[in-house]
Amino acid sequence: MQKRGNLLTENIIFLVLNLAFLTILFLFLFSKMGSVAVIEEYSAKQISLFIDSAKPGMKIFFNMEQALEKANNEKFVGDIVSINNNIVTVKLSEKSGYSYAFFNDVQVIANGKGGGFYLSIDQK
Repeated sequence: MQKRGNLLTENIIFLVLNLAFLTILFLFLFSKMGSVAVIEEYSAKQISLFIDSAKPGMKIFFNMEQALEKANNEKFVGDIVSINNNIVTVKLSEKSGYSYAFFNDVQVIANGKGGGFYLSIDQK
């Protein structure tokens, strides 16, 4: 009889610990969704992928309204997107930033206007 009671207690403790772990995991995921870091990473990767697939003479427009809104919330004043030596860097706050490289051997001229970001792809 003593053995059955221990088995039930162990199962209850196991279930409680699993529920606590899953709760913490979901809270962490919900706190990171839509955060500055996620938008920086997403934007840098998207810009790099578009540059990699671009041909000389192309002009590309990126809608960066959500990123600009986050930068304004963080009171960040500076270049949101910078491109140097085949590396795209998106920075929306003083504390963070995300860089991602592209491989296409082209010259990229970047202009930020309004709620968007324009890229002109030229041959090197």
